Amino acid sequence: MKLPSIFGNRGARDKPKDSYGGSAYSFFFGRSTSGKNVNERTAMQTTAVYSCVRILAEAVASLPIHVYRYTETGKERVYDHPLYYLLHDEPNPEMTSFVFRETLMSHLLIWGNAYAQVIRDGNGRVLSLYPLLPDKMEVDRDEHGRLFYTYTRNTDENPNFNEYGRVRLRPEDVLHIPGLGFDGLVGYSPIAMAKNAVGMTLACEEYGASFFENGATPGGVLEHPGVLKDPAKIRESWHSVYGGSKNAGRVAVLEEGMKFQQVGIPPEEAQFLETRKFQIDEIARLYRIPPHMVGDLDKSSFSNIEQQSLEFVKYTLDPWVIRWEQSIQRALFLPQEKREYFVKMNVDGLLRGDYQSRMNGYAVGRQNGWLSSNDIREMENMNLIPEEEGGSLYLINGNLCKLKDAGIFAGKGQDDSAPP
Repeated sequence: MKLPSIFGNRGARDKPKDSYGGSAYSFFFGRSTSGKNVNERTAMQTTAVYSCVRILAEAVASLPIHVYRYTETGKERVYDHPLYYLLHDEPNPEMTSFVFRETLMSHLLIWGNAYAQVIRDGNGRVLSLYPLLPDKMEVDRDEHGRLFYTYTRNTDENPNFNEYGRVRLRPEDVLHIPGLGFDGLVGYSPIAMAKNAVGMTLACEEYGASFFENGATPGGVLEHPGVLKDPAKIRESWHSVYGGSKNAGRVAVLEEGMKFQQVGIPPEEAQFLETRKFQIDEIARLYRIPPHMVGDLDKSSFSNIEQQSLEFVKYTLDPWVIRWEQSIQRALFLPQEKREYFVKMNVDGLLRGDYQSRMNGYAVGRQNGWLSSNDIREMENMNLIPEEEGGSLYLINGNLCKLKDAGIFAGKGQDDSAPP
């Protein structure tokens, strides 16, 4: 009698929780509780979402990215590795490294996943990288439990596919950078998860636009002492003369004893502006962006903006950078290269303080022997001093000595045989 395996049936393993992959994206995207339809394109029409996505996408795209090799003393930059040129300069003949990383990062921030097709040679080395649209990608498992990717091509965004329709890709043919998800394989869209907040932002913007379109004055009632034979004609006449933002402030002339009774709630009383401002903070909170970076300076000052900027690098940008580095390491290096090479995006330049603070820090490091002139010049992006001119010398102050040697100079010239 064959006993059931304690691991279960491998062929029955659950697929990744890609429940909004491909055409099923509408499960999360769609109408919000505010009544506004939220998807990746309508969300980007709000200034707060567009600003947050642009800040993070451009920040990641602008970081220097290099390939390194582990050495006995640390690491060294490797310029002759095939991936160096692809990641640092040109991942494919149609894009620069900045545009490629900016595109993938925007996909990651909107859809929660970023995909790129990996083109390899016969030895498995990467030749080029092409972005793939996340809303056309599905992640699944075969009967043996192995992952595979299915891309639905119906446009000409990628020149490597010859036919339209569904294209199956192996894991080694896809660079996949997932965002926050529930299974560690597929990320969930921040916009889809917060579609009610985004929908409320869209509703506030539409209300504001409608408010100004209607003359920047709330609705009201025209009262007539008699009986009107054609009220529609009077209503249209009123809108044609006083409607629209261009007619705001015009003096109304009422005839035949008519009166205008305002019934709308002024935006100040309804705290319309405060609501819009709160929604900007809500979107900034979604992407963990300091408010001053999206134009909200109410709680910012000269003393705390620098600290908020450093916190942005540490707690917002750095997790995304690590996600990029480890995904590239996993997907692009050959198995025998993974223990020898690694990729690093340098954020040190974003962590530097003002000029005076940097000079004071360099002085401390130089005087205490853990920075050389060349170390400092390299961090300041300056040419190095030749070795023969002492560019790599480490110096210390001569007035420092070991604790056990303190006062030893005072005993010089004394008779060593004399009792202490």
